[in-house]
Amino acid sequence: MARVELEQLRKVYDDGYEAVHDVSLTIEDGEFVVLVGPSGCGKSTTLRMIAGLESITSGTLRIGDRVVNDMAPKDRDIAMVFQNYALYPHMSVFDNMAFGLKLRKRPTAEIRQRVEAAANTLGLREVLDRKPKALSGGQRQRVALGRAIVRDPAVFLFDEPLSNLDAKLRVQTRTEISKLHRDLGATMVYVTHDQVEAMTMGDRIVVLHDGHVQQVAPPLELYDRPANTFVAGFIGSPAMNFVEGTVTGSLFAATSGGLQLDLGSTPATQGAVTLGIRPESLFTVAKTPPGKRMSDPMDGVIEVQEPMGNEIVVYVRMHSETRLTARVEPQPLADDGGATQLRVDLDKVHLFDAETGVAIRS
Repeated sequence: MARVELEQLRKVYDDGYEAVHDVSLTIEDGEFVVLVGPSGCGKSTTLRMIAGLESITSGTLRIGDRVVNDMAPKDRDIAMVFQNYALYPHMSVFDNMAFGLKLRKRPTAEIRQRVEAAANTLGLREVLDRKPKALSGGQRQRVALGRAIVRDPAVFLFDEPLSNLDAKLRVQTRTEISKLHRDLGATMVYVTHDQVEAMTMGDRIVVLHDGHVQQVAPPLELYDRPANTFVAGFIGSPAMNFVEGTVTGSLFAATSGGLQLDLGSTPATQGAVTLGIRPESLFTVAKTPPGKRMSDPMDGVIEVQEPMGNEIVVYVRMHSETRLTARVEPQPLADDGGATQLRVDLDKVHLFDAETGVAIRS
């Protein structure tokens, strides 16, 4: 396995569009790093530069001890798993998995041993003689994984490999990839737009936006201490609530008027701020948990409620221009259009600079 180092990596296309801006990142040997962000943020372009499928405009890329900027993909000791499986339809599962080893003229006995070992790991032993058309989507993706495993590369690269699977198969295959990482101890770089995949799979997550790295952190740190409003709004579902306003002393007052919140302590910055509250940090008065530092009740009107079984997502209009989304435990609520009262866990409130969006730390 190998360490991967990106030093001020840039990608500028011929028309002048800069897709990736000075990305610097070190992926340790054996680490599982996820690149996440919305469409067009530069995550797949960054992965393709690591793979050698996109040229590097400037910066340095190392895999292990080698600078690989100008090295052909086949010489980088990487294996890539694509979104569309990229299997040969006329070949059996065995031959698809063995294809790369045959090109390298590995001994027949070694090829069979490697393919059978990978098939056992991925639960493909019974389908080695089948063609891809006789497999389910999940099985095809596992064949693509197996083809990568048998090569025993220094680095595994995954480009949105679960996007074509249905919800149940995504969960199953996500678990298989995580287990594979644990069993192999391999260096893996994984690209996705799905924050759930990122949060559940990665040792660290790299959040990208418009080609810029916004934050690099372990999943829970990213969730609990977002670096800015983009990260805070992108990670978490439903998204974090944002309210523009000003802080005077310990009192936050919404710009739109009406909503006021005593933060319980004086923050590091006074004046214009953006207040951030995650939906699960809001509670109804009737179901306020004990032992938390809670705000005074805030009056609101229920606009829509979505019962999810284990929770209810409630959309509440607090004042004419202030709306909050809350995730609350199952409980009797007023009908849509009825009154409610919410309280905020003050230890979970986030503040951001109103101009730059950067988090304000106490």
